[in-house]
Amino acid sequence: MQMTIKVKVENLTKIFGRSPKAVLKKVQEGMSKEEVLKKTGHTLGINNVSFEVKEGEIFVIMGLSGSGKSTLIRCLNLLNVPTDGKIYVDGENIVAYDKHQLREYRQKKVAMVFQHFGLFTHRTVIKNVEYGLEVRNIPPGKRYEIARKVLATVGLEGWEFKYPTQLSGGMQQRVGLARALANDPDILLMDEPFSALDPLIRREMQLELLDMQAKLKKTIIFITHDVNEAFKLGDRVAMMRDGKIEQIGTPEEIFSTPANEYIENFVKDIDKTKIIQAKNIMFKPAALISLKDGLNVAAKEMERNGISSVFVVDSERRLLGLVTIDDTVKAIKEHKTLIDILRHEYNTTGPETYIQDLLPIATESKYPIAVVDENNKFLGIIVRVSVLSALI
Repeated sequence: MQMTIKVKVENLTKIFGRSPKAVLKKVQEGMSKEEVLKKTGHTLGINNVSFEVKEGEIFVIMGLSGSGKSTLIRCLNLLNVPTDGKIYVDGENIVAYDKHQLREYRQKKVAMVFQHFGLFTHRTVIKNVEYGLEVRNIPPGKRYEIARKVLATVGLEGWEFKYPTQLSGGMQQRVGLARALANDPDILLMDEPFSALDPLIRREMQLELLDMQAKLKKTIIFITHDVNEAFKLGDRVAMMRDGKIEQIGTPEEIFSTPANEYIENFVKDIDKTKIIQAKNIMFKPAALISLKDGLNVAAKEMERNGISSVFVVDSERRLLGLVTIDDTVKAIKEHKTLIDILRHEYNTTGPETYIQDLLPIATESKYPIAVVDENNKFLGIIVRVSVLSALI
């Protein structure tokens, strides 16, 4: 199924200074960022950037300080007005919006979560979350109910009447996230939201964001300077340098085929065990048996593929168990059925499991690891060599 394009950015340029339009022509003729600053006194924030974001994906924009990533995300809600280019959201060019359209867009369609939480210290947690709803003149009873539900979503149920100063950094960031979610935006813009947190809380927040996204399916554009964070969170990642995008791809694509030496140097020291997931290394087995196939079919499939065990699924491809060649041959002689010899002493995992969690399982597992979804539907298998070779 093809995903809908939610955001489309075309040839976006942002120049800071007194006469950005006058400098634009020089940039279009090839003047570099350094030359622009030296010769004109203007700063080239982003330079002719184009990309698309699919509905429901986490799109991470990653780069070092000065790469243009924060300038870019602020263009997506027009906190920075582009010097040139177009930004389409649901097919509408928001750069052309008037004041009324822009206010509607910011209140209803897009929300931003910043690195520094920006909470009102004189307001309780729930009053902070209600703020955007209050601005929209939502009745008090309704906004209280919305805020309460959103706080439960981000794990802050029971903290509604505390004040921000009574919360840890991670909890304060959850309040900021809840405030953004309260307006039920289609798009979440997240500008280095976890950078101010200590490493342990940061990892927890990353996992919580992934859990939340699995339920809410928002379109998230996430800014970070941390390549490990980018690859852990991003369905796709845009790597920026000097105001330009160097490469866009899935973490696996950027790992395996870096576009240039800059990207290659960036990713060479990444801990792959924390980035690559089961879905990246699993494969569909050549042999797979349905319960209706019977013992003789199972034996022939194993013989044909040179394997000593095979997984068994039902008519809806749900995993039922595993049979071995030894058990199958014995069962044929004893006139037993396939269901009589189903084994269950194998390991299963979900498609999102990271290699670091698969390593101890893969080294000890007697059989391939079965990859299944939340409904126990069989997706593929992982063998020991796949896990180990992914680390090379």
